[in-house]
Amino acid sequence: MQKVKLPLTVNPQKDAQRRLNYAGYYAANQLKRLAKSVVNVLSDAQVTLSFYIDPQKLVVMKGEAQVEVELECQRCGEPLKQTLECEFAYSPVASWDQAEVLPQIYEPIEFNEFGEIDLIGTVEDELILALPLVPMHSPEHCEVSAQEQVFGELPEELANKPSPFAVLANLKQK
Repeated sequence: MQKVKLPLTVNPQKDAQRRLNYAGYYAANQLKRLAKSVVNVLSDAQVTLSFYIDPQKLVVMKGEAQVEVELECQRCGEPLKQTLECEFAYSPVASWDQAEVLPQIYEPIEFNEFGEIDLIGTVEDELILALPLVPMHSPEHCEVSAQEQVFGELPEELANKPSPFAVLANLKQK
């Protein structure tokens, strides 16, 4: 199957009735919000989507996305390449009141006045959620050696440093 550029918006109702499947990509320069969250977006986002109607007669958009990004290691500050992968399953709703009755396996997604959903925004949201909380190299690949890392006891010069909150303690006593 050939990879093609995906549409920016889709009508999930029509696509589910036709049981459409998409396999394509979003170019790295289209992922502007993701680019603000990482050092660099290294590849296009590869996305596969399936639209169908489940046994409960709910419209479902199920998909996977993957992109390679460059992050900053929080231990050593050096670049770190990471592949972000995510899986998602959405069911479009007209209002958030309908979202309460959806099964828990589906996330609600609201469509606009034309019955369409922002597909690129949804995929980008999922990729941002897939970012690690604290990106770090594995200890054996990190530039910071184990001797440079401090665990437990603080060095003498840091242990004797006055607390920055001491001023607040004085104000509290007054």
